[in-house]
Amino acid sequence: MDKKKKDKNQPLYETSGTNRQMINYKVYKMSANEKAMYFILAFVIGAAVAYLFYGGIGKDSYGAPTLLTYILDVVIMAVVGFVSSMLFLPIRKEQIIDARKKTLRKQFIDLLDSLATSISSGKNVPNAFISAREDLLVQYQPDSYIVQEVDNIISGINNNLDVGAMLLNFGERSGIQDIRTFGRVFETAYSKGANLKDVIRNSHLILSNKCEIESEIETKVASSKNEQMIMIIMPIVLVAMLKMSGGDFSQNFTTPMGIICTTVAVIAFIGAYFIGRKILKIEV
Repeated sequence: MDKKKKDKNQPLYETSGTNRQMINYKVYKMSANEKAMYFILAFVIGAAVAYLFYGGIGKDSYGAPTLLTYILDVVIMAVVGFVSSMLFLPIRKEQIIDARKKTLRKQFIDLLDSLATSISSGKNVPNAFISAREDLLVQYQPDSYIVQEVDNIISGINNNLDVGAMLLNFGERSGIQDIRTFGRVFETAYSKGANLKDVIRNSHLILSNKCEIESEIETKVASSKNEQMIMIIMPIVLVAMLKMSGGDFSQNFTTPMGIICTTVAVIAFIGAYFIGRKILKIEV
C-alpha cells in the first residue's frame, strides 16, 4: 500500500493522551456543501469546454443540427463534465491539505521561536510552553492549529504525560517531515538531559532558512506556473474565436478527422498539465 492510500485510510481525528480529538493533518474530508460546490463548478467548466470542442457533431448536409446533434451534445457534455469533476475533486482536496500543512508549518516555526526565547531566559519546559502559548495568542486565534496543539501539550504536561511522546504524536499527525524530525530530536534530548536551548534554537534557525529558500523558489517558478496556465487556456480561447467567427474553417471541427485531431490535442494538453504540476512542485 503506497503512502497516499495509507493516508487516505487514516481517521480525520486522533484521540490524544489527554482524550482530546486532535486533527490528523494528512487527511481532509470535504463537507457535502464543499463537494457539491466543487463538483458543480468543475462539471460546468468541463461541459462548456466539451461543447466548445465537440458541439455540433451530426449536422446534416446543409449544416443544420439534427436530433443526433442534440443527443451527442448532451451526452458529450455530461460525460466530460462528470469526468472533469472526478478529476478535480482529488486535486482540490490535495490543494487544501497542502495549504493546511503550509499554514501549520509557519505557525510551528513561530512556536519554536517563542520556545527558544523562553528556555534561553531560564524557564523550564512546562513554563516555556505556557509562555509560548501566550505569545502565540498575540498572533493567532485560540482555534488556530498551533494554539490547539500547544493546549494539548500543556494539558498533557499537567497530566504527567511525556512531552517528547506528545511532540512525536504531533509530528506524525502533521504529515510534515520537519515537525516529525523535531519531535524525535526533542524526545532524545529531553530524555537524555541534553541542551534543549541549543536544540530548539538550531531547529528554529534551520526551519526558518528552509522556508526562506522555499519562498524564493516559489517566487522564481511563479512565472512558469502562469505560463503553464496560459498555455492550457490559449487553445480554448483560440477555438472559441474560430467558432464564433463562423466560416467554413470552423466546420472542420465536426468532421471525423477534426474530431480525432481535437481529441488527440485535448489529451496532450491534459497530460501536459499534470506533468507540469509534478515538475513545478519543488520540495526542499
